[in-house]
Amino acid sequence: MTVPLWLWAAVLAAIVAMLAVDLFAHRRAHVIGVREAAGWSVFWVGTGVGFGALIWWQYGAEFGQQYFSGYLIEKSLAVDNVFVWAIILTYFAVPREYQHRVLFLGVLGALVFRGLFIAAGSVLIASFGWILYLFAAFLLYTGYRMIRQRDEHLDPEKSRALRLFRRYVPMTDAYHGQKFLVRRGGALLATPLLAVLVLIEITDIIFAVDSIPAIFAVTDEPFLVFTANAFAVLGLRAMYFLLADLIHRFVYLKIGLALVLVWVGIKMLLKIDVFYIPTPISLGVVATILTVSIVASLRATRGQGRRSLEAPTTPPFRVATAEETAALEPVWRMPGTRRRAKRAERDDSLSGGR
Repeated sequence: MTVPLWLWAAVLAAIVAMLAVDLFAHRRAHVIGVREAAGWSVFWVGTGVGFGALIWWQYGAEFGQQYFSGYLIEKSLAVDNVFVWAIILTYFAVPREYQHRVLFLGVLGALVFRGLFIAAGSVLIASFGWILYLFAAFLLYTGYRMIRQRDEHLDPEKSRALRLFRRYVPMTDAYHGQKFLVRRGGALLATPLLAVLVLIEITDIIFAVDSIPAIFAVTDEPFLVFTANAFAVLGLRAMYFLLADLIHRFVYLKIGLALVLVWVGIKMLLKIDVFYIPTPISLGVVATILTVSIVASLRATRGQGRRSLEAPTTPPFRVATAEETAALEPVWRMPGTRRRAKRAERDDSLSGGR
């Protein structure tokens, strides 16, 4: 598959443009409802599917099927990521109107890190063919671990990253709107929203470590790996607001995701020396596993409506009052601002003395 440089540039420009449109559409803090989230989800899924159709038309059925296989795997694994986000945002009692800003930056970071991982993975595979054995073994182990730990969930309170952040970064005890940094008493402080963003970025990196080897099992083309990841990740925010209150209904999804990882791990092992499983068969197996796990989950939880996760009785952080926010100093100061302020105070005191 030969991809010209201008096509890479065009795809990257399109991704940046879509991120800009999304940020502009949500520039004001507000609660995103189910209808709005559903509309954006349709838009992002339609964009990803439409791009896959272009790949199919321009490069043929084989590469089109490879793209859709990778997209389906990444999109399904992203659902588990969304559920972890819900746990984090609920535990820290992040006001719903501030959640989009955190998730927007989280997705932006996920795109950057996944791009780096994909570039590194492509170089490793091209230089060391035996690395595929490690990828396959990792996928099999990850799938086994997910099945064994299917009932375990992230506990933000025990997060080592959060403990390190609190130890080394001065932080307020209250949310100040959508601000990540504030200045109080001359000191620059992080808000709890920055701590939440750091934790979300770390979980994104962990999920990328699982998902990047999985997509390399269905395609070796860096362009397809990157674009399938990018278009799957771009819709994560909308997916969160659509599915966050339905976590309790996807009771078998984690088992389905684990089986997908096991399947692509087996496919990768066979591909190295034994037998190449045709892409349509691989795509059909992945789609069947996910469909069965989702249908079985919805049937098992039939009659249950939307339900938010249970928040802690005493949230670790609070929302600052209007008076506290109004008393904050500008975060970024122009050079000489502090000197001018001190000179003005000195002049005021001298004129008062006279």
